Amino acid sequence: MFGKQRQKSSPLQGGAAKFETIIGPNALLEGHLRIKESARIDGKVIGDILAAADQTILVVVVENGEVKGNIQANVVVVAGKVIGNIQAFERLELHAQCRVEGDIRYASLAMEHGATVLGLLLHTDDKKTAAVAAMTQKTLERAAK
Repeated sequence: MFGKQRQKSSPLQGGAAKFETIIGPNALLEGHLRIKESARIDGKVIGDILAAADQTILVVVVENGEVKGNIQANVVVVAGKVIGNIQAFERLELHAQCRVEGDIRYASLAMEHGATVLGLLLHTDDKKTAAVAAMTQKTLERAAK
């Protein structure tokens, strides 16, 4: 009982994902990033990261990564810092050391103890998610023009 180390149990899946887009730890990207494949943010992005709702896209912001903008993807994992709104069409994972300053819309949520969220957590079902995604996409396209 006292001599055994406890295994850390976590609701977060993690896993070995393949990333086609990697923003390196010393990189600074200014501008919107529209992705069609999974992306990992090790550096800093100032601008929105957008993926279509009908694509199985994973966006991961690692512990030292930072995004100042909105994130929209099927699966979003945050271990670093996000200043902006998050739309996770399928799943959102918030790790213990993460900090999110913005509203979050999610279909499924896993959050470790210690994660910081300064904003609203809004659960959406599949039909609402699709409607919100369509509205969000149109709004972002208008703003980009």
